[in-house]
Amino acid sequence: MKQIESLWQEVRDLSLGNASAVHRLDSPPAPLEFLRDFVSLNKPCLISRAATAHWPATALWRDRAHLTRALASSSVTVHLTPNGRADSLVPIDDGSSSSASSSPPPLCFASAHAQRVPFAEALDMISRSSQESNFVAYAQQQNDCFRSEYGPLARDCDGHVPWATEALGSLPEAVNLWIGNHFSETSFHKDHYENLYAVVTGEKHFLLLPPTDVHRMYIKDYPAAQYSYIKETGEFKLEVEEPIKYVPWCSVNPYPSPENLESEMAKFPMYFNGPKPFECTVKAGEILYLPSMWFHHVKQNPDDTGLTIAVNYWYDMQFDMKYAYFNFLQSIEYQPIHDYMGTEGEPEDL
Repeated sequence: MKQIESLWQEVRDLSLGNASAVHRLDSPPAPLEFLRDFVSLNKPCLISRAATAHWPATALWRDRAHLTRALASSSVTVHLTPNGRADSLVPIDDGSSSSASSSPPPLCFASAHAQRVPFAEALDMISRSSQESNFVAYAQQQNDCFRSEYGPLARDCDGHVPWATEALGSLPEAVNLWIGNHFSETSFHKDHYENLYAVVTGEKHFLLLPPTDVHRMYIKDYPAAQYSYIKETGEFKLEVEEPIKYVPWCSVNPYPSPENLESEMAKFPMYFNGPKPFECTVKAGEILYLPSMWFHHVKQNPDDTGLTIAVNYWYDMQFDMKYAYFNFLQSIEYQPIHDYMGTEGEPEDL
């Protein structure tokens, strides 16, 4: 099955390119160009600030007073975690491990504690998020939250991306708003949407892998768990859902701590020793086209206001032959018979 590993390089040689940088456009593409050169090829691109230069949000959202005035009567949903990593894998003590055991505790897929609060309170919680506050708040509700929870801000940016809408033949299924600081991080995952991701303040750093690299993500089923936050004590409780249900999730943490780097590389050699992920930093005013089913990991840095704010537009993907090919590839169980070190000099399959 060496062909699986060859596929990772071939898709780069034939379509995506071998540089780790994402293709950059100095101006918004024409609809036909976007469809032909990026959507049809399932290839990401980064569009310059020219794409959002006409948005009032690029200036107004740096002013917290504008945000709080516009949303003075609005309640919004914030997600709380102890460390800023919602929808990610965390250890859980199920009683099976002890201090005398060398085995690491089992992992679960942990969802954040979500609560609805007045916007001014939400903004204060996000601003205060730190290791010292014992919680990290992130406005990441999704589910079309920009139109449902942040409606008064709609006039500050486009309701859709015109050239993408024409190319894709539909309006976005959902438009979401994201507000956080540098403590918030999103683990590797994929979405079944064509994603136009616009950063308004601050910047976001993406690691990207194409769908062909699915085996490098070491996707496994993990028990679902839920954080609950006790405001009176400032403590979190993490409980596995009952009855137990399992969530398939990517096992790889691309940024392990120095003390865990060696063990993580040994557990996930296809990721760490395979072709480099594509990387891009999306700065204020820029739009990333993130194609459907691409795996992505996201970190962020705020600007001098202390916030990173973004709007993303989810357009329905086409469930066509591309989707069928991906499902077939994912169904192939594959583990390398050697430590993956690239395509040259590999031993032949036994």
